[in-house]
Amino acid sequence: MTKRPTLQDVATVAGVSAKTVSNVLLDRAGVSDATRSRVRAAIDAVGYVVNTAGRGLASGRTGRVALAVPNLHQPYFAEMAERVMSELAKYGLSATLVITRSGLDERRVVTGETAREVDGVVVLPHILNWDDDEQPLLPRPVVQLGGAWTGRLDWVAMGERTGMRAATEHLLGLGRRRFAILWNEDIGDAPTDRFAGILDALDGAGLSRDDVAVVTGSDWDRRESGYEAMAGLLRRRTEFDALVCVNDALAVGALRALNDAGLRVPEDVAVTGFDDTEEGTFTHPPLTSVSPEAEVMASVAVRMLIERLEGYSGPPRQVHTSAHLVPRASTGS
Repeated sequence: MTKRPTLQDVATVAGVSAKTVSNVLLDRAGVSDATRSRVRAAIDAVGYVVNTAGRGLASGRTGRVALAVPNLHQPYFAEMAERVMSELAKYGLSATLVITRSGLDERRVVTGETAREVDGVVVLPHILNWDDDEQPLLPRPVVQLGGAWTGRLDWVAMGERTGMRAATEHLLGLGRRRFAILWNEDIGDAPTDRFAGILDALDGAGLSRDDVAVVTGSDWDRRESGYEAMAGLLRRRTEFDALVCVNDALAVGALRALNDAGLRVPEDVAVTGFDDTEEGTFTHPPLTSVSPEAEVMASVAVRMLIERLEGYSGPPRQVHTSAHLVPRASTGS
């Protein structure tokens, strides 16, 4: 049987100590770039693979991270979960997937009531929140990926306002002026960043919130909800030539409803989504969508978690990533 390469084998080939190899593997400071390059080349040369089980015994860690998502039928959550898992693997960590079907489920994972045997948590929240005066106990590092700012966790926020403004400006640039908006909840008096981006663009074109028709779906994670909401809007004979959808899932359902009603996309109605999921590239026609730059978000979230695991104990941090429009045939582009 071929002997499995050891840390000392890497050290011998690189001409450094085993401790230096360990420091490079853990991405610790105090190692020169030249030495890091030499150690990494030696790792590749000998075929060394990190023994996460052994590392866990030595450090008291499990080598696992809980990845909490509301569901997997929504393409955004499924695709983001895969990206986070891939990022964790780069650090020798595996993921324990937890489906959180309610805000209470999310809180229990974050506070350690469930998924106990993990070193940290990455949570993609649906409705996670706390009262203003509540100080939840966090027994392990937690990073929040997306959702609304809770004020208690490290947070990676997507460029929702930037992205939705770009989508609306794109439609306006095509000459569309009669807007319908397919949303996930009642907007109320305090619009979210995503809706605020629409208002920013409309305001620049001399339009207001009163100039658009807003319809909400019963479940913003499901295509059938988009279908039902759009069918209801069409039954009311509302006139519109542009449809802005809160996400790709509802947009996919809306496309089907428009087609069933005999309306042409984009000739009669131009449609945009948000999330740039793979599913949107296979609709008919392919869906113009906003990319929240999910790969960047996943990378930043995992990096923040690693920093916590390595000893950072400062206050909760916020990192805002960007977003950009991906034009496709559903808007004639």
